[in-house]
Amino acid sequence: MSYNLKISLTIAILTAGMMLPFTAHSQAGGSAVPFLLISPDARASGMGETGTAIADNINAIYWNPGGLAFLDYFPAVGNQEEKPYTQVALSFSPWLPQFNADLFYSYGTVGRFVEDLDGTVAFNFVFMNLGEFTRTAEDGRILGKFISNEFSVGLSYGTIVAPDLGVGFQLRYIHSNLTPTSASTGGEAGTGISASFDLGILWKPTDIEFLDIKDKFSLGLNLQNVGPKVTYIRESDPLPTTLRIGTAFTVLKDEFNDLKFAVDFAKLLVKRDGFGSDPLPTSLVTAWENPGAEWAFGAEYWYEKVVAFRAGYFTEPAALGNRQYWNFGAGVRYDIFNLDFSFINTIEENHPLANTMRFSLLIDFN
Repeated sequence: MSYNLKISLTIAILTAGMMLPFTAHSQAGGSAVPFLLISPDARASGMGETGTAIADNINAIYWNPGGLAFLDYFPAVGNQEEKPYTQVALSFSPWLPQFNADLFYSYGTVGRFVEDLDGTVAFNFVFMNLGEFTRTAEDGRILGKFISNEFSVGLSYGTIVAPDLGVGFQLRYIHSNLTPTSASTGGEAGTGISASFDLGILWKPTDIEFLDIKDKFSLGLNLQNVGPKVTYIRESDPLPTTLRIGTAFTVLKDEFNDLKFAVDFAKLLVKRDGFGSDPLPTSLVTAWENPGAEWAFGAEYWYEKVVAFRAGYFTEPAALGNRQYWNFGAGVRYDIFNLDFSFINTIEENHPLANTMRFSLLIDFN
């Protein structure tokens, strides 16, 4: 591998590692394409990166595709008949603007309940721009500039398998373009491709009277990014396979108020040492030898289903990087539009994630 390619790969990986709230590239794992771990919506981000057990809109495509199962029909209102759910979600965020690195993340998804399939089908596209780099020869001559980026395309489906249980999956194509083809790399490019799948389950009990949790409690599980390694020229890195488990509980809900709390647990299922990384499915077991996991806690309050306020906290042990920060967010709903905003307030001073802002838009055509 050429010196130029090594530098480009290192910069791209370290940059991505600094900016992802849930990435673990510098942790006990060490995976490729960590952009897959960026939460797409400012709503869940404002709640400390929780969403596995909520997953009640089209962004369930990321948090838990099992949540797509519950997006079936919009209830009849007045003289209008019930309609199948149709939603579009868009998100954009400049990353690490204080570094002037021209980094940004963008995401879009569209989904609709399809009666013939008895479930919701959703399509999404994620694009991560890693910035512009200068290309140099071994003798130091400048050969030009190039832009590094990564993207994925996904197709999801979720359906009800029991009155209170939904399951879903996502199939995804992944493309990582870190460096262009050049003579210095033997005609090979620093480009890797792969494919992966997610499998999600969401349980929302409706007939449990114990402690009055009927229609208030939910439990979710999502196994993300399961697939073959990404290979750059002759080096291979595993995908950021992650197990997410979450729970949510609504403590107050009436005509004017809606208050819920959520907790998420995330474990990176990548196991590697100085000789490489364990392959799938072995790593799904051996990764538990790595110390610790990530925890997120969040709360959301809606007033009259129009204005929302959110807060959350993210933490991990010192063995995983010792990242700790607060998240804050807000949202407003007008007609078919839901606009959300989130803000990261790091406990550590001068942290790369400090003051990171995120904006997302959800359009509910019902």
